[in-house]
Amino acid sequence: MASNHEMVKVVGDRFCVPYTMELFVKQKIQWLSSSRYDVSDTTGNTLLRVHGGVWNLKRRRVMTDPAGSPVITLREKKPISWKQEWRIYDGESSDLNHFLFRVKRSSGFRINNLDVYLESRGEQGAGDFQVIGNITSLSFTVRRENSIIAEVSHSFTWKSFIGRERFKIKVNAEVDYAFIVALVVIILENNNR
Repeated sequence: MASNHEMVKVVGDRFCVPYTMELFVKQKIQWLSSSRYDVSDTTGNTLLRVHGGVWNLKRRRVMTDPAGSPVITLREKKPISWKQEWRIYDGESSDLNHFLFRVKRSSGFRINNLDVYLESRGEQGAGDFQVIGNITSLSFTVRRENSIIAEVSHSFTWKSFIGRERFKIKVNAEVDYAFIVALVVIILENNNR
């Protein structure tokens, strides 16, 4: 089925599919030392994993494919900062030649709102993408200009109290789902601080 939408490729075109995807993200905090996110499709197939330490001052997370190969690395620029800026690199690199995009909190008062700046642009005005969130439900949308390209909803259960969260993501056709998962992880990491 062909898509009428423009392809949104940020991490890579292998993560852009010609149909709307429904994904599930499960967050697991293990022994207060590490955090893991497992991303699966509706049939339970693991598509991506994100690993990192909970109390790691460098605030570094690595997204891998099911075989364990690094896809991207998420690094918080200044861990002790109100703005909470993250920089995302291809693979496990932190080299500027592998820089993909930057994510910043839109405003100090809008906790779940983020602006995303692609590597080719500066930080003038609004970002290339916006994440608009609802703090009470942990649900949010990812927008490009005035179009919603992904929607995220939180499933609150008793397991949420023990560090096991579950999120449902609806990603539009031709939209890079690894990019959307990275934004979900950043929102959760900012909120877990």
